[in-house]
Order: sequence, then structure tokens, then C-alpha cells
Amino acid sequence: MIQNLSSENATGKSALRTVITLWLLVGTLDIVSAIIYFSIVSGGKSPDLILKYIASAAFGKETAYAGGLVMSLIGLAFHYVIAFGWTILFFILYPRLPFLQKSKVAAGMLYGIFVWIIMNLIVVPFSKIPLMPFKPFHAAINIGILVVAIGLPLAFMTHQYYFGKSNE
Repeated sequence: MIQNLSSENATGKSALRTVITLWLLVGTLDIVSAIIYFSIVSGGKSPDLILKYIASAAFGKETAYAGGLVMSLIGLAFHYVIAFGWTILFFILYPRLPFLQKSKVAAGMLYGIFVWIIMNLIVVPFSKIPLMPFKPFHAAINIGILVVAIGLPLAFMTHQYYFGKSNE
């Protein structure tokens, strides 16, 4: 993996620089989208509640929500660590899984759905976050956010890194 990240593509683009750019882009798009959506559905509650919710995965609800700015910053750090993991995974898998290369749009949609499934069926249930009832409408919105904020940017920019510009 490190050898791949220290390499350059045919046009001289650095893999590490591409991954860092993608990571910051998708991490920021995702958290901003989550904050906007939360603000709409909660009637304008403070966006730091999203960050404390993320921190509550490790610290529990009571500690995270009582933790002030420190817990918000920890939640933000956790968010970007998770976004980095999803970015690296896609960047490494993309050239190795030819079906992803057939359609950037399909690859981005599949990856956004995959991220939602893993986060909601594995990561969150094994964290300290209390389980909430499944609401199909909210799940669909959250999947859409992950497709648009994570899946599509990763698919398009990763394809461009590995294969150059192409139509689609």
C-alpha cells in the first residue's frame, strides 16, 4: 500500500497527493451535508450535536454530549479518520476490481451504498451509539448523501488518476 501511495501515475500525479485531496474533499462534503440535513430535520439545532454524536461512538452518549468543544473536535477528528479509511479503500480497490471501472456513476453509487451498509449494520451497532429505529426515508436521504459526497467524487477522481480523462 505505501509503495502504491508513493508512486506517480503516467502524467506525474502523486498517488499520495491525490488520496489526501480526495480524503479532504469527501470528508468535508460528507460532514457539511450531514450538518445541513441535520439542521433541516432538527429545526435548526446546533451542528455540533452531529460531531458529538460521532464522538459518542467511543465515549458514550452522556460523556460525548456533556464534553463541550473537546468532544466536538474529537468527533470531527473521528469523522475525518473514517473518511480517510473509506478513501484509501476505494483508491486501492478501484484498479483491482474491473467492474468498478465500467461506469464511474455506477461505481460511485455502489460505493456510497456500501459505505452506508457497513457503517449502519456493522460500525454503529458495535459502537456505544444507541440504536435508533430504522426509518426508510431518512436511510434513503443518508444513502444519497454518501453517494453524492463520497461515492461519486471518489469514483470520478480515482478514475481520472488511474486512467486519465474519459467520457461518462
